[in-house]
Amino acid sequence: MRKLEFSFSELSITTSKVEEFMGFEPGQAPEPFPEIIEEALKRTPELCRITGAFQIFQNISIHLQNETLHIENLVFHPGKIVVTQLKEATQLAVFVCTAGAGISDFSKKKAAEGDEFMAYVLDVIGSVTVDKAAGKLQEKILDEAKLAGWGITDPFSPGYCNWSVAEQHRLFSLLPFQTCGISLSDSALMHPIKSVSGITGIGRTCNQMGYQCNWCTDRDCFIGKIKRRKNSKKNL
Repeated sequence: MRKLEFSFSELSITTSKVEEFMGFEPGQAPEPFPEIIEEALKRTPELCRITGAFQIFQNISIHLQNETLHIENLVFHPGKIVVTQLKEATQLAVFVCTAGAGISDFSKKKAAEGDEFMAYVLDVIGSVTVDKAAGKLQEKILDEAKLAGWGITDPFSPGYCNWSVAEQHRLFSLLPFQTCGISLSDSALMHPIKSVSGITGIGRTCNQMGYQCNWCTDRDCFIGKIKRRKNSKKNL
């Protein structure tokens, strides 16, 4: 298993990216948010411990007909969308990534003090942080794949694309206990909250297509909301 640590600065998180995750067009966040975002971004580096890890499995099989995939001796049911996108994979990377508990803890502290705006902005920055860190982790997985002249798919996570979040427990069982300090509740929610997990396909003909939100029925996915907002602007 490969473990990595990222500094906040190397994620290049901008005010515009935070505004986007908040639902605003870059540069269009109303007062008092611009000043609060700037202040929060200055505090964030000391609040985050950004780590990630991945392990590549070769003992896999993917079954389109019953929409399952097998890793070692475990069977997963991620559904048609995920299985279809992984069908060319001959290896699978299981990954986890977290921004750490510090930023969420500080957000809760600010909320308890009555500073709801700062609490909200910190929570959003935590989401941006783990999203960007997960992207960096995928770059490292791609570097490993390139050594064999192969490519990778987009990453897929339990809870998205109709993949039941309950299978997160099974996914975590493939990694050492509390990898990157991440634990699971009985309902399969991760702690620290600002964490992600999932799988990435690796293979000779695998490639990254970007999130195809038209495939998915999850109307609450923040990635989908951002893409739909951008598309609606284009169509005006």
